Parts: sequence; structure tokens; C-alpha cells
Amino acid sequence: MSDGASPKRVPVPASRLPELIALAQEPSSEKRRALLRELSDAFFGVSERTEAETALYGAVLGDLTQAMDAAVRAELAERFATAPDAPVQLIRRLAEDEAEAVAEPVLRASPVLTEADLIRVIRSRGQGHMRAVSLRADVPEAVSDAIVERGDDQTLGVLLGNQGAHLSRAASEAAVGRALVNPALHAVTVERAALPPDLLNDMYFAVEARLRRHILAQNARMDPVLLESALAAGRARVAADDGVLPPDHAESLAYVEELRAAGQLTPEMLARFLRSGSRTSFLIALSQLADIDYHTARQIIDRRELDALAVVCKAADLDRALFLTYAVVLLNTEDNAMGKARAYAGMYNELSRDAALRTLRFWRMRRAAQAA
Repeated sequence: MSDGASPKRVPVPASRLPELIALAQEPSSEKRRALLRELSDAFFGVSERTEAETALYGAVLGDLTQAMDAAVRAELAERFATAPDAPVQLIRRLAEDEAEAVAEPVLRASPVLTEADLIRVIRSRGQGHMRAVSLRADVPEAVSDAIVERGDDQTLGVLLGNQGAHLSRAASEAAVGRALVNPALHAVTVERAALPPDLLNDMYFAVEARLRRHILAQNARMDPVLLESALAAGRARVAADDGVLPPDHAESLAYVEELRAAGQLTPEMLARFLRSGSRTSFLIALSQLADIDYHTARQIIDRRELDALAVVCKAADLDRALFLTYAVVLLNTEDNAMGKARAYAGMYNELSRDAALRTLRFWRMRRAAQAA
């Protein structure tokens, strides 16, 4: 009595291969479909094959597949996707199939495809095919670089989210450049384990508080040798042209230098600059106190980046009260300025000086580039 289970397929002996190839000339779609499955069974039912036999399987299966609908081609792709001895000709044909459902399993997993095969698909097919390649367990550098070049931001996000994808330095820079202007790419970029540290720190001013904390934590854990290497890479990349200086910059700089020479350029003096509205003097003094460039200091203050200001103040070893003073003055036009300032002061307490100093070193690259 039957239990309702479908009958188990018995592998077709390899001796039937010539007969099956002859049947491939059948015009009937149903017969071709049955033949396709029987040929697949025959392929997987034999433990050893000659290269010529494997190539013959590939040629016949490929020809049969071309005449079948997408659902049948997708079924074949799923079956052969992970086979290490799958016929190369068949796998290449499936990988280049216009239907994403057919190409996807092969592009994601087939060990038969070479770098050249993958790059050819990337250059000739659409975003869906590229996303499938981006999900491979191991994506070689040359393949990743081609995806960064041709992929849209959604595809780039898939690639960056794959820790098994290897990107060249140039591709990483291009990816970060795109991520800086697309919030949808912020998390996947910052959380990428292999992202060069200097590029990770480039993301700081573009991302939300949670991701900024992640960057600070990464900086705190960084090996000193890696830190120096990252800084050297960043110094070679940072552009000096960050915009024009304000009209009162020269006058304010002379005044700040005079105060510094007299030993009067103190953190309390910076608070006085803020309260009196001497914005340029405050920015110059802040940049000198933290040893960062003027434009980075301006960005922090203009955008009220108080968590970034906390990094600067912690690195300069200022006490919490002074940071709180700066925060209150900067937030004075907002509702509940004191409450918000105290929340940032809490973050200031949690931030380690070592993490702040490491983060600040990336920001100082701009000053070094300008000096050069």
C-alpha cells in the first residue's frame, strides 16, 4: 500500500548517455523536460566521468536548457549550482541567462565560475546578476572592483555587507565616497570589518550617533601599528582644499597668537569667545587647542556636532564642566538646551581619552595636508 510519497529516482547508468543524447532531438517540450531531468540524474548518478563525457553532458544540457522556459532553467541551475564538477559550458550559460532567477543560484555559489567568468557577467548583465555575485562566500578583489564600478547603490550595499568580499584600496575609497552622500549605505559601510581605518573615520561626520560610537570603539581597539599605517594611507589621500577662509581670519589669527604667546589662550578664553560671538577666534583657538585644521573645527561648530566636540575636548584633557559650558552656549537657541547639553556631557564621561586621541589623529591629517 502506498504511503503517498513520491517514487525515488534511480540514477541512470552512464551507458544510457548515447541513447539520451539521441532523444535530445525530440521536438516535444514535455519529452525534452523529462529528458533534461533524466540527463541530470545520469550526471549525478555517476561518481567518475572523463573530461570528454563531462563536456558532452554540458553541451547537450546547455542546448536542451536553451529551449526550455525559465522555471525549468531555474530548476537546473539550482541543481548544478554547488556541484564542483558541473560542466563548465552549462554553468557559464546559466550564469549569463537573462532571467535573474536562473542565473542567481549559479552566480552566488558555483565553484566552477572563474574571476573572468564573473567579471564578464558583471559587464554584460544587470544589477540583479551583480547582486548575486556580490553574495558569493568569497568575492575576489578584481570582481569586487568591477561591481563597485558598475553597480548601483543597492548593489554596492550588498557587496559591502558581505564580509567575504575583498575590495582594493581604490574601490574602498570610491565606495566610501558614495556612502558619504547616501544614508542607506552608512551602516553597512561603517560596520564593514575590512574597511580601512582612515576611510572609516571619514564616515564619522556623516553618520548617526550609534555609528559614531562604533567608530570610536573601533579606534580604541586598533593595534598601534595598524593605526600608524592607516594614518599614512589617509595622509596620502586627504585633499587640502576645504574651502575659503572668512574675511576676519587673519585678524583673528593674529589676536589668538598674541594670547597664546602671553599664556592666556586657555579653555576659559574659548568659552569667552563663544559667549561674545567671536566665532572665528573661537574656531582658531579650538583648532590650535586640539591640533586640528580650521575647517574641521568649523564643521564641528557649524553643524553643532557636540559628540565630535566631546572627542576634541576629551583629547585635550578638558574637564567635564568646560565641555558642558561649550555645549550650553552652542545649544542656547534650542529648546531644553541644558538638558541636551547634559546628555552630551554623559557621553563625554563615557568616552575614553585614548579613543578620543586615536580618533583625533585622523582628523589631524587634514591639518598636516594643509601644512604640506
